[in-house]
Amino acid sequence: MAQRTCLVTGAGRGIGREIAIRLAAAGHRVALTARSEPELAETAAACGGGLVVPLDLTAPGAVDSLFDRVERELGPVQVLVANAGAGTSAPLVKTTDEQWQRMIDLNLTVPFRCLRRAVPAMTAAGWGRIVVIGSVASRVGAPYIAAYAASKHGVLGLVRSAAAELVKTGVTVNAVCPGYVDTPMTEGTVGTIAAKTGRTPEQARRVLEEQQPIGRLITAAEVAEAVMFCVANGAVTGQAINVDGGTVQS
Repeated sequence: MAQRTCLVTGAGRGIGREIAIRLAAAGHRVALTARSEPELAETAAACGGGLVVPLDLTAPGAVDSLFDRVERELGPVQVLVANAGAGTSAPLVKTTDEQWQRMIDLNLTVPFRCLRRAVPAMTAAGWGRIVVIGSVASRVGAPYIAAYAASKHGVLGLVRSAAAELVKTGVTVNAVCPGYVDTPMTEGTVGTIAAKTGRTPEQARRVLEEQQPIGRLITAAEVAEAVMFCVANGAVTGQAINVDGGTVQS
């Protein structure tokens, strides 16, 4: 594939960092954004360089500011990986308006704004790749994650509608839906389980591992491999690719 300008959101650590490294290793130009500048600097170093843009993407005007900077320094975004996201856990009746809104803002509205900003240049060029990182919670609900699951279910509606609209333009739009991945975000979930149940961190981690038929956590590299497939294959669009150890068969 020709060298492309790639933007990865949530690139400071975990899945986003691994995706950025893979894109850079394939010879692409990478722009990296997240809230933590030190973490982004570490990712850029692992990539052998890259444009670092620390931002809170939920802030007013942040997405436009990000794309303006990337376009000015690297050119139009040709590959967008919308990975930035977070989770929250609470019983439905104890889920606050603030928790609900945070999940919708970060996990759904930010990807929407990124797609809206990226698509015009992609369609003008007749080529583009958009990959949004969903979740197994995009496919099935589970107790205590109503806000998170709602936002991640919404991601699939966004992806499918965008793919249908852009199908004749040379732009593909897909989602990659991981299960529990061995990342700092999952470590936070482990800590929450341990604190609420009295289990040790090791026992809490095993609870998550056992929710996946393969009996282990997914690796960030396995998620990144699915993203790279979506970037390389122009015949795959409108799909939600599960990387969940067999949790959801579809």
